[in-house]
Formats: sequence, C-alpha cells, structure tokens
Amino acid sequence: MGEIILPRRMFLWCMSLIYLAAFVSLYVQVPGLYGNEGLLPARWQLRYSGKPLLEQLLSFPTLLWLGPQLGLDTHTTMELLCLIGAALSLAATLVEAFRDSVVFFCLWALYLSMYQVGQVFLYFQWDNLLLETGFLCILVAPLTLIRGSRRDREHDRVTFWLVRWLLFRLMFASGVVKLTSRCPTWWGLTALTYHYETQCIPTPLAWFAHQFPVWWQKLSVVGAFFIEIAVPLLFFSPLRRLRLGSFYLQVLLQVLIILTGNYNFFNLLTLTLCLALLDDQHVNFWLRRADESNTNDSRLWSWLCYLLELVVWALMIVGTIICFDLQLDTTKNGISSRTAFTFHQFNQFLKTVTIPCVWIGVLSLTWEIITAMFRCACVSGFLKRFCGTIQWTLFAAATAAMFTVSLVPFTYIEYDSNARLWPGVRRAYELVDQYQLVNSYGLFRRMTGVGGRPEVVIEGSNDGVTWTEIEFMYKPGNLSASPPVLTPHQPRLDWQMWFAALSTHTQAPWFTSLIYRLLQGKKDVIELIQTDISQYPFHQQPPAYLRAHRYRYWFTEPKADGSYPQRWWRRIYDEEFYPKVHLGNTFLEGMLNHYGLKDKSPPRRMSNTTLVWAVKWVRSQVRGVPAHILIWTLIVCSAIVCLLQGLRHRSEHTKKSSLLHRAPMTLSDPTENESDSDNPEKSEDHQLVEEEEEEQEDGDDSDEEVGAGEGEEEEIDTAGEDEVDEAQEDDEEEERKRKR
Repeated sequence: MGEIILPRRMFLWCMSLIYLAAFVSLYVQVPGLYGNEGLLPARWQLRYSGKPLLEQLLSFPTLLWLGPQLGLDTHTTMELLCLIGAALSLAATLVEAFRDSVVFFCLWALYLSMYQVGQVFLYFQWDNLLLETGFLCILVAPLTLIRGSRRDREHDRVTFWLVRWLLFRLMFASGVVKLTSRCPTWWGLTALTYHYETQCIPTPLAWFAHQFPVWWQKLSVVGAFFIEIAVPLLFFSPLRRLRLGSFYLQVLLQVLIILTGNYNFFNLLTLTLCLALLDDQHVNFWLRRADESNTNDSRLWSWLCYLLELVVWALMIVGTIICFDLQLDTTKNGISSRTAFTFHQFNQFLKTVTIPCVWIGVLSLTWEIITAMFRCACVSGFLKRFCGTIQWTLFAAATAAMFTVSLVPFTYIEYDSNARLWPGVRRAYELVDQYQLVNSYGLFRRMTGVGGRPEVVIEGSNDGVTWTEIEFMYKPGNLSASPPVLTPHQPRLDWQMWFAALSTHTQAPWFTSLIYRLLQGKKDVIELIQTDISQYPFHQQPPAYLRAHRYRYWFTEPKADGSYPQRWWRRIYDEEFYPKVHLGNTFLEGMLNHYGLKDKSPPRRMSNTTLVWAVKWVRSQVRGVPAHILIWTLIVCSAIVCLLQGLRHRSEHTKKSSLLHRAPMTLSDPTENESDSDNPEKSEDHQLVEEEEEEQEDGDDSDEEVGAGEGEEEEIDTAGEDEVDEAQEDDEEEERKRKR
C-alpha cells in the first residue's frame, strides 16, 4: 500500500465535521430529552454518594460529575459539554493544528459522557460506532498542540490500519447478521420491497425507489449481500486496484442509502471509514496532481497483477451468480434470483471463514508493523531514530491491543469461533467495555413492517369528544406531508416512536413520560415535536385528554395513467396503542409510579454565575431554529472557509514553485554564477526558497504559518527581482566591453 498521508488528513477532517454534527444535533434536543422537565431527566442517572470524584469517574465515566463543582445542575452541564464539543470540533474543522490527539481525546470523552446518561435515546449502533471511531482518532491524530509539528510519523500506517479493520468488521457483520437472523425477507431476497416505506424516516426518493419492479428489488438485495459480505474481504488485499474497487463499491452502497433514508451521521461516518482504503496516489488523481511516486514495476509484473485482479473479480461474480441462481428472465425483461443455499450451508461457511478472517487481520497488521519498524530504522540521526523507535513501540503495542480486544465482538457472528478465543482476551474486553472502545455491529438484522408500516399517532382533545392529531415534524403522520431530508441530524424522539410502534407501550416506558409531559404542556418536550411551537395544535393551552392509536402505513402508488398521486402515504386503522388519559388519571398515575417516572427529589439549585448565564444565552439564540438547518449552516460555512484556505495555500504554493523554476535559469549563466558566489545574500535567498518549498510539501497550512509565509514571500520576490536586475547589468557590461 502506498503513502496514506492525504487519506489520513481527510479522515481527521471528516471526523471533526461528524463530531460537529453529532454534538449540535444532540445539544438541540437535550432540554426535551434530559432536562429537569424532559422525558428522561439525566439527573436520575447520577447518584451523588459523597465518594471522591476520581472514584465516581471510574465507576461511571462521565464528566457530568463535575457539574456541582461548577455550580451547575445536570441539565445545564449537559448543554455545556455539548457546546464545548461543538466548539472543539468546529475549531478542528477549520484549523489543522486542532486535529490533534488531545482534542480528539476531549471530543471522545465529551460524547462518552453524553452516552452514559443517554439511556434509550442514545443506545444506537451509530453512537457506538462514533465512540469507537473517535477513540481511534486519538491514536491516528498527531500530537500537534504539544510537539508543535505536523510532520507525518513512521507509525501512522499502523494506527490508520485500525480504521480499515473497523470498516471490515462493520460491513462484514452487517451483511452476515441479515442471514443468521433467519429473516424470511432477507432469505427470500424481498427485503427491499418493504424497506423503503418501513424504514424509520424515509426521504422523498424512497417513494420512487419503492416503485421499482420486484425483480430489481431482489437483484438489489443480492448486490447488497455482495458488497457487504464478499467485497470486505478485499480490504486487506496487497493489490491496490482491488482495494480501490472495494472502496467505490462501498461508497456506492452508502450513497444510495443516504439518498433513500435519513440515517443521521451513520452513513457519513461509514464513508469516512472508507478513506482507509485509499492512498496518496489516488487522492492526487482526484486532485489532478502529478503523481510523484516512482513505480519501477516491470511490464510483465503489471500484466500479471491485471490478470490476477480480473480472476478475483470474475470468481466473486461467478460465485454470486451461483449462490443466488441469477438468470435472465425474458418474460419479465429482467433477471430472476433466489437464494440457492441453505441456512446450514451458510453457517458452515461462517465457521470456515471467521477464523481465517482473523488471521488475515493478523498478517496484515504484522506487515504494517514490520514495515513501520524498517521506516524507523531508516531515519537519519540517532536522536530522531531513537524517538521514532519509542513511538513505534508504543503505538504498535496499542494497535495490537485494540485489534486483540476487538476479536471478541467480531466473533459474535459465529458462536464456535467466539468460544475458541483465549479467556484472557475476553477478560480484557470486559475491562474496557464500559468505555465503548470496541463494539459489535449488525444493521437491519430483521425487516419490519412486512404487513404495513406500524405508526403511532397521538391525539389530543379539550373536551374528550373532538380529537386532533398531533403531527410530528419528521416522522410520517400527515398523509400529504412530503418525507423530509434531514441528514445528518437525528430526531431521537421520532426514532423511538418508530421502535415503540413495533411493540406495545409497556415496552417503551418513556412513552408514558411523553404523554405526561404533553398533558403538562412542557415547552421543551413540545419543541421535540415541533420546533415552531405555533405549529403545535395545543400551543396555547395543553390538551385535557390524550390517547394514541396505531395505524398501518404504506406508500401510495402511481396512478394508472402514470401520473403521481396527491398523497405520499395511505393508511388503515390498526388498534388502540394508549388509552385515553388525563392528569390525575388512575391508569396514568399507576404507569408513572410503576416505571419511576415521577420526580423523587427536586433538581439541584444552580449558582447565578457568568457560566450559567452564557449557557442560557446560547440556548436563547438557537431556540426555534430547526436542527437540520442549524447543522447544515455550520457545515456549509466550515466547508467554504476550508475551501478558501485551500485555494489560498495553492496559489502561494504556485508562486513559490514558479520562483524556484526561475532561479535556476538565472544561475545557468556563468556570469550569474560568479555573481552569486560573490554575493552571500543571494545564496541565503536561494536556501530560503528551498526551505519554504520543503515546509509547503510537509503540509503546513495553518493560519499562523500562512501569515508568516506572506512576509517571507515578499522577501523571496524581492530577492528574485534583485537577481534579475543584476543579471541585466552584467549583460550590459559585457556588451560594452565587446564594443570597445
């Protein structure tokens, strides 16, 4: 694998942007979800026992323990931590110097603090994935703020390898669990005929994707299995083009998911992980830069690589055709498909490949570690070589430890392989489990809503006779409302409403809290439903009665003449989900007491400090702004600033490169050589130009160095003009001598 300097920097920038979206999305929802009058107040999760702070942090790792020492209650402390996380991630997005191990450690600790008290609203696989990827950023990022240097290190390839291993675990497990779950829709290849309309929050394009013929939907499922199960095995291929092919297939899958479903930052995070499959040569190809790598491969070796790559792709395609019995269907003008293997055969396949996948990871990591060791040995200078060797030892050990611990959740996909792991590895995993360093994954395990998408509709009334539906801002409800586009924001209440509809209200205790808070008319909870409170039907007076019914939703279909219908959805009544209740109702009071949803103690009193005032002021500024608009505003502004910085850096680099090309031309004249040898200032100027070029190649494009570069550029340009003037004077002197 070639150099990974550019993909690594792209990875850290993208992670900064994803952290920004995650913190801002969560910050907007903190009052309604975890506030003192929210659905599940976070202060209930913290039990102040009077133990030392360090002991509390070790037993329950969250920075919210610091709230009382700052004079803040738990709710305000959560807002403060989210604001700090958003500010740090924004700084890391704009300034390369902040893409540092220390900064990423702070971001990881802040999000872990939220996760610990997040309860059901933060227990999603993408939250686990963000924490695991965020911890890897601590190992991948340089120590810029401490060392003051952004030079790439010899062990960077070793730590960056963990990102590729995480991507493999995520995609391979996501494909495998669809079949190990024995879900009939995945085995029958019909899952996508239900997926687009039954996913949590579809996009408008999901309606159009749902209209594709059945044979195409089944073929798409085959393609998903191919990309998620077969292609990840190429992530560790020694052949570069195989890795690039797997990269583009993963990108294709994630882009299609983004277009048809709102999965917050999950797909963006997966795309960021895919950067571990790239190298500098391919990124330079994107940027239309000249490839400076020296490839001395013979033509025979190149042709052998091409032949081997074609054989690999051919075997994978033929294997897919055989496994799913793909055949041309001339009657339907399509391709027929079916699962041509049994569950027992697939289980045997898993037993066969799980342990070899582990050994492939071992061999790949060993190669990276050994390669990095030789790179350290080739560094000139004893002190640099010694420091590099120490860094290599520490980071190689950390990488090996992370890989070893990750084997426990990875082998969950196959019981026998998990049982064969060394008990010491399992004990190490249990020690770090509460920090979410490694996790198991498996998305879309079972397809829901086969008989129609279940959806809970809450209704309110002031007299118990006339009922008004309470429409949520994002989840389906109004049959004529267009599905939203809100990635990378995740409305966590809307997501949990989707899960609640799959079972009874007794399986979702928070739903009783939602009914209770709406009857009380709590503004923070209402803003989870409608950011613009004027759109809430009971914004002037809380409803006296509430109830909830379950409906079955389906996408509408095009009309017979091919025109589009006026409504996006159609529905039928299913059953009562929650009975009619009012404040003081016996059933409601019993449910609140049963689940412990009533306040047992008053919230902690806050000090009237400047910090408290600042947190409240920020809240007042963003109140009423839809979260997805706020997030996209920050993302677009950050991207524009970074683009302008890149263009400025590129123009300066072009100027200095042209100056370097001009300087050798003046030196080619013998008279000029003599003049340069007699003028030490010119030699210093040329040396200054070379040093500036080396610094630019190292990728030092922070704001401070750009500012310093401007002053030095003026000196270089002045020096270049002096050289040209002196050369012209020498030429004129020679001409006068010849005339005499």
